[in-house]
Amino acid sequence: MFITSPSFEDGAPIPKKFTCDGGDVNPELQIQNVPSEAKSLALILHDPDAPIPGGFTHWVVWNIDPDITLIKQESIPRGGTEGKNGSGTKGYIGPCPPSGKHHYHFQLYALDAMLALSDGSSETELRAEIAQHTLEMAELIGWYAR
Repeated sequence: MFITSPSFEDGAPIPKKFTCDGGDVNPELQIQNVPSEAKSLALILHDPDAPIPGGFTHWVVWNIDPDITLIKQESIPRGGTEGKNGSGTKGYIGPCPPSGKHHYHFQLYALDAMLALSDGSSETELRAEIAQHTLEMAELIGWYAR
């Protein structure tokens, strides 16, 4: 399984448009080779470099249609349910490092089930479910510095 973006390459800078200094919208993401037995996908955008224990989560979405091949810019993935980000609100929060260069991990999980999480659940709750249902994982990493 693969996750890529036409907006930036793996290991490259994330364009300002997708950050708090720009439009603060999610980039377009392309998905390939999802396992045929997948019942849903989950996506977590995480900054492990944030100066708080465990880093900062910018976006959590689950129950994404496993047949999806494209997550459009500034959109919620088809079938997806958004949870709470690190600010305690639902939805995407773009990269916004307080200082220095931070790395942002778009983690995509193929799951063997639809998840019975409540709308607005946290990353911690989502990761607990992911741990029980992961078939495969793919990751795209970008970075941003202000």
